[in-house]
Amino acid sequence: MSSKNTESKKPEICQVLMYAEFMVTGSMKVRCSLILTETELTVQKISPALGGRGKVVYYLSDCVGCRAYRSHDSTDVGAYFSAYFYPLRTRWMRSGVARQRVEQCFRVAPDQNPSVNLQEAQRWSRAIRDRVLHQRQQTTGAIQVEVKRPLMFLILLNPHSGKGHAHALFNGNVQGMLQDAGIQHTLIITERQNHARELMREADLSQWDALVIMSGDGLLFEVVNGLMEREDWEEAIQTPLGVLPGGSGNALAASIHHYSGLQAVSSEELLISCGFILCKGLVSQLDLTSVCLASSQRLFSFLSLAWGFVADVDIESEKYRHVGAARFTVGTMVRLASLRVYRGKLAYLPIENPMSQPSLVDSTATFRHRLPQSNSDSCCPLNDLLGHTLQNSSNSNNTPKSKQSNPSPLSVFGPTDFLLNPLNQPVPGHWTVVQDEDFVLVVAMYQSHLAKDMLAAPASRLDDGIIHLIYVKAGISRRSLLHLFLAMENGGHLNTNCPHVVYVKVKALRLEPYSPKGIITVDGELVDYGPVQAQIHGSLARLIAG
Repeated sequence: MSSKNTESKKPEICQVLMYAEFMVTGSMKVRCSLILTETELTVQKISPALGGRGKVVYYLSDCVGCRAYRSHDSTDVGAYFSAYFYPLRTRWMRSGVARQRVEQCFRVAPDQNPSVNLQEAQRWSRAIRDRVLHQRQQTTGAIQVEVKRPLMFLILLNPHSGKGHAHALFNGNVQGMLQDAGIQHTLIITERQNHARELMREADLSQWDALVIMSGDGLLFEVVNGLMEREDWEEAIQTPLGVLPGGSGNALAASIHHYSGLQAVSSEELLISCGFILCKGLVSQLDLTSVCLASSQRLFSFLSLAWGFVADVDIESEKYRHVGAARFTVGTMVRLASLRVYRGKLAYLPIENPMSQPSLVDSTATFRHRLPQSNSDSCCPLNDLLGHTLQNSSNSNNTPKSKQSNPSPLSVFGPTDFLLNPLNQPVPGHWTVVQDEDFVLVVAMYQSHLAKDMLAAPASRLDDGIIHLIYVKAGISRRSLLHLFLAMENGGHLNTNCPHVVYVKVKALRLEPYSPKGIITVDGELVDYGPVQAQIHGSLARLIAG
């Protein structure tokens, strides 16, 4: 084997950084030349007559890791290095592309000294990793930051999410990807409702570089609220979060995949896509929405607030959990057959309103929660608040059916909701009050997807600072509503010109149900029914999103 470094006199995109000839291992051992540039690894067969493709180009942007090692055979003086790629390949028997794993392994044996061979393998492995890192740093986004390396992840897995296959999916798909990327991890299997929330309140977060959730959206809801219930919430919520789809809805995972510019894929392909993004380790900012309930609860939401049809389907379809994501289709058909109308009052602050921006208010100041019965200029003292409780559901976390969770301490931390009046007072005068009082559904979203196959807010981004409010007025026919949800699969529902559908971008909102019974969900989790208001806080958290 000949090995040499080649540098051109002028810096170019295709500048050759390293060149060598190695044996490619596998089913057929073939001698190849290897060329490393800033963006590519090119493998060229020395003897193309051997059949197959004579030249293969691997983009370093598709590479998650590379490692050098010795053979287990003590008589083999050669060393090896393997590079792990997840390129987009044409899907088998289906249209479109999806990421598929490709491993390229090379044998290095220019010398009879095993140590010399290992050093050369390590040199190539290190060079490839450095170029991969450089590719990540060139990526544009909200924050061009990479999680520090070497990485240590805390992975929280809900074994009962979706069809109950999350643990098997982790072992069969994710564990190998983490090994390819050289990422160490601690795996915790959640055991009960609010288990993750309790862990996050007390955990020493300095042990981990990121907190990764493998479940549906409910487990991340627990993690976010656990972090926001800490005294050091400002620092804790900056811990990068990662998402691996293992549940039924997987809305945030589908949103992350969508933001990468790729078309919708199957559940297992979505897992590979999100695993790839996780291994790349690029961090973006994430908006969180503060949701205040009449029961004095304050929650932090990353996905949605829903009332009416969407919330009904989400909760009532729990009985069909055994069919996985298809439960939402079944639930939609059942609810369409018996369509409900809800009465209530809806008000919001449009994003174009100049009064929506604070002037002298510090939006990061510690929150003092106001009770509904309090006067407008009085705040409930911290000690008084400690006696109040939260009753959040965790309908997708360690429970086969939806139910209210055990009480937990009320969060008194977080940024000030400077746009909101107390719930016992009217909304500010510059807000828009919807004249209609009969609704089929109201859903406020801050991500693109409401479920894996529901592109409900196509214009939404992780950190756009916008609540995408969609409401459907009473009077819509069952056929039109069904057409609306079918069009939502590709985001076309907002172009149906249906007079009953309203879409508006807002900074804050208030919903006051008049109907005595109903369902309200936050991130798909059942919360106390009654008046609710919300304000978005831009870039409050951080998410590994590519």
